Amino acid sequence: MEEDAANDHDAVIEFASYEDFLDSQISSLDLYYLEDEELARQLVELGYRGSGEVLKREEFEARKLAAEANKQSKKNQQQILSSAGRNFKDNFLTELAKREEPNRTGKMTTIIFIRDKNSRGQEISGYIDYAHRLKSEDFAAYFNGKKLLPKATDLSFYNWENQMIVSNNTPNYQVIAESVKGLLFKNKRDRKLVNVDPHAAPGDNTTRVEIHNDKYTQIVFYDHITRRKT
Repeated sequence: MEEDAANDHDAVIEFASYEDFLDSQISSLDLYYLEDEELARQLVELGYRGSGEVLKREEFEARKLAAEANKQSKKNQQQILSSAGRNFKDNFLTELAKREEPNRTGKMTTIIFIRDKNSRGQEISGYIDYAHRLKSEDFAAYFNGKKLLPKATDLSFYNWENQMIVSNNTPNYQVIAESVKGLLFKNKRDRKLVNVDPHAAPGDNTTRVEIHNDKYTQIVFYDHITRRKT
């Protein structure tokens, strides 16, 4: 039912005015016999002529406003979400798209571990604060096929060839590198710890998901659900 209503709204948006809507239902035969365009419009409005749905002016204008608002809402969503309206065959892009909206809105703060090779062929790995990257970069390029790799500005970065190690706090996480439990990330909102040790529990409200993708050596998602204090 909701889909039908949306289709009705979309149908009226093609007409610039109510008069154009009425005219679309007037046949050349109607005009031949009536010899009066205004009379033909009145008969369509009253339901005596016309091949389509009978709509009063007020209902037409209400539907047109609703259709335009719906169109603008979809446009705004596409502008906000880099992945909006796309179907990906690549499982990594599918997982990124699935997490984009909750990371943009603060429902989730995902840490992405990626291990692969850079443009120089050097093996690198790192932990990416997805929500932070979404705000600081245009992710359309990544959803269009550009490879997402860790940087020295991410939560944690390691170059396996030259042994360079870098860690940075982000607006969402504090890095705790010196811990008996190994590398930890503290969520700044709820102060919960995310443990990235694959042999340990990832922490409260955090789920660890590893996926296999032919383009990358290793990909792991740490999805942390932030619970608001009540």
